Amino acid sequence: MTLISREEIKTLLEQPRQNSVSIYMPTQIAGPEVRQNPIRFKNLIKEAEARLIDAGLEQNDAVELLAKSHQLDHSYFWEQNVDQGLAVFISRDIFRYYTLPLSFDELAVVTDRFHIKPLLPILNGDGRFYLLALSQKDVRFFEGTRYSIQEVEVENMPKSLDEALNYDETAKEGQFRIATSKGGAANSSQPGEFHGQGSPDRDQHQKDILQFFHAVNDALEEKLRNQTAPLLLAGVEYLMPLYREANTYQHLIEEGITGNQEILSAQELHERAWPIVEPYYSKSQQEVVERFNELFGANTGKASNELKEIIPAAYYQRIDSLLVATSQQQWGLFDPTSETVYLHQEEETGDEDLLDLAADHTLLNGGTVYAVEPEQVPFSTPIVAIFRY
Repeated sequence: MTLISREEIKTLLEQPRQNSVSIYMPTQIAGPEVRQNPIRFKNLIKEAEARLIDAGLEQNDAVELLAKSHQLDHSYFWEQNVDQGLAVFISRDIFRYYTLPLSFDELAVVTDRFHIKPLLPILNGDGRFYLLALSQKDVRFFEGTRYSIQEVEVENMPKSLDEALNYDETAKEGQFRIATSKGGAANSSQPGEFHGQGSPDRDQHQKDILQFFHAVNDALEEKLRNQTAPLLLAGVEYLMPLYREANTYQHLIEEGITGNQEILSAQELHERAWPIVEPYYSKSQQEVVERFNELFGANTGKASNELKEIIPAAYYQRIDSLLVATSQQQWGLFDPTSETVYLHQEEETGDEDLLDLAADHTLLNGGTVYAVEPEQVPFSTPIVAIFRY
């Protein structure tokens, strides 16, 4: 499973303003409840059709716009593609769907842009991490989030000590050289060939492993260039310091998963990895909360929990950090020319979720958004913001 990325969400947000349908629903993975998946989906499509008509479309045009959804209205889709939740985005130019490890509330939103707030928990601090499972016989690299993990192939990365150390049978017994990569360059931190006289002692074997890890690191250095997500190691204890010696990635976490990783499945690795990685992201969110409380309490004007103040600030690129409640909506309208925010108790034709609007513009303008449970937002309001100025 591949999670939706920040770049994909930005692509959805940057589409031209037009009739845009966003559908979210929980999906059942097993048991008799799975029969409810297609029924629930059809009901939400019908609701979206009614909303399009309310927005001014002729019925035939609404049906035509939603016709792309028929691609999902087949038994094989529901049997093979479900996770905990389904998100679908439909406009004249775009049809995309994502099966995700989030159990969404049922929701059909029709406005002139896509509604993305329910997706944002996936991006909280990105929630992403990398895991390198070390072994002399099988090195594995994973990309994970708080919800899932998947193994990823890394170009030119040797998977085993034998693969990295290209033994030369014509040389003296025990001599080796670092294997060259597909591009012909040596996967070693040192130029040219590395020759080592074999010996049964432990020190020489550790030198071999260190050279192996230099080759692994070189491949990962290319893969992780410009990335900031934490990297976690898993493996038997004596391999950890050897890889740390070879490592050049700046975001390697000190704590690792010790033990024989070869016997652990990807899911078992995830279960052990996330408790180590999670504080890395919780700390970032907590720091934003503490900073908000400090600025708000000092009455600096650089923090607010007033939606009518936050919406224009988000629109005009003033927000540095935003905390927003994922499971709540605040329907209304925003007029950019007068910077006026109109709030409605109930959703009216033409309304949009203003909490979603604030999150969208904060993301597009380079701010940080934390989508959290309502009780995690200070002062029990659905949204708070820290301003850049």
